[in-house]
Amino acid sequence: MKNSMVIFSGNANRPLAQRVCDYLHLPVGAAEIGRFPDGEIDCKVLEDVRGADVYVMQPTCPPVDRHLMELLILIDCLRRASAERITAVVPYFGYARQDRKAEGRVPITAKLVANLITAAGASRALAVDLHAAQIQGFFDIPTDHLFAAPVLIEYFRSLELTEVVVVSPDVGGIKMARAYAKRLAAGLAICDKRRSSPSETEVMHVIGDVNGKNVVLVDDMISTGTTIVEAARACRSHGAKDIYLCATHPVLAGSAAEKIRKAQIKETIVSDTIPVEGKDPGPLRVLSIANLLGEAIRRIHRSESVSSLFV
Repeated sequence: MKNSMVIFSGNANRPLAQRVCDYLHLPVGAAEIGRFPDGEIDCKVLEDVRGADVYVMQPTCPPVDRHLMELLILIDCLRRASAERITAVVPYFGYARQDRKAEGRVPITAKLVANLITAAGASRALAVDLHAAQIQGFFDIPTDHLFAAPVLIEYFRSLELTEVVVVSPDVGGIKMARAYAKRLAAGLAICDKRRSSPSETEVMHVIGDVNGKNVVLVDDMISTGTTIVEAARACRSHGAKDIYLCATHPVLAGSAAEKIRKAQIKETIVSDTIPVEGKDPGPLRVLSIANLLGEAIRRIHRSESVSSLFV
């Protein structure tokens, strides 16, 4: 393999790709990704990648189908251009909610997308805060799973809050909330919810003491906002002081931003895995994970361990 490392980006989040390249002191790879008159994706790589170690950065955020196809077509283009190794860098992995057969006659879309990325020609994959940890095992290629927690936790430490309780908005997020609570030396609480439809939830109980506390509600993503906003209301009804929302992926689909604005949240803290331009959830802090991704890419390129970044 050439000693060259080249980073390409789809159209989903070019600013993040630029920040990663700035960290690595590299230019973004030259490529054109446009559209044919009928709407099909047109892709062309404008530089020599023969024998190179190539990284394709593309979160599969909304519009998911378009960005997923861009990722697959760009990988295929690079494979046919004789790149030695292609790593799919997917900061936000879409189609992750269906990671098992929860009922009869439903797909496992997370596995399907993993298969598509592999079939397109990726040699490795790199993702951030997968919706379910087992998705890492759905790939038949080496896959590194990073967490944005170090970046987000450092921000909360800088606030120097007292009487902090980290709250999981549902039972499934207990492991993540516990990790935040441990590193912030904070208490831990859990919201018990009942899902009434795919987009609607109802919080039944708050397990733990949030009375008079500063609450940090932690989740991997904010999609429709229903779960985390209902959890915030439940915490407030139990006497919580200031409430902060913290999530890696700001999907903010539909009326999510409006729901958060109405929930009287002190601040919403997210990472830049997904662009948030045009969305106004109220007080918002976007923290960049570019250095984390850049360091992971550097270590993968040098065949060094990335285990220390998995915390």
